[in-house]
Amino acid sequence: MDRTEKREFVASLATVFAETSFVLVAQNKGLTVADVSELRRRMRAAGASYKVAKNRLATLALEGTRFQGVAPLLKGPTAIAWSTDPVAVAKTAVEFAKTNDKFVVLGGALGTQNLDATGIKALAELPSLETLRAQLVGLIQTPATRIAGILQAPGGQVARVLSAYAKKDEAQAA
Repeated sequence: MDRTEKREFVASLATVFAETSFVLVAQNKGLTVADVSELRRRMRAAGASYKVAKNRLATLALEGTRFQGVAPLLKGPTAIAWSTDPVAVAKTAVEFAKTNDKFVVLGGALGTQNLDATGIKALAELPSLETLRAQLVGLIQTPATRIAGILQAPGGQVARVLSAYAKKDEAQAA
């Protein structure tokens, strides 16, 4: 890489850090090309990006961003993953680390909050953003359905009472 390419890379990575909400740092020492390709495929499917970057360039890109706290993790062969959905990245990385012992999650940052490996694992156990949205919609819809049922019930009860009186009057008239 010449200086111009390095500057462009640092600028593009800084733009990514400015736009994303979560960054994960992992050690990828000894991964085969097939393993890295599989991890990239899984990350893409989860809506995340995965990049192996030179530590010095990544550190330069982190300067001035809210993710500066992950810079000490950039030692040795490391890779960076990011996404706007933090749970998806964490789940994908933790699941891949379970099946491949050469991939180790070092930590990351959620906004200005730095997370260690146990924090990433705890984040991975949370439901995904889509699941949370579906649960929220369900919670919102449930009271509305109950309210509609409650509002309809008195009208139905009044109609049944009137019907009973009408039948009673008919029976007495006959």
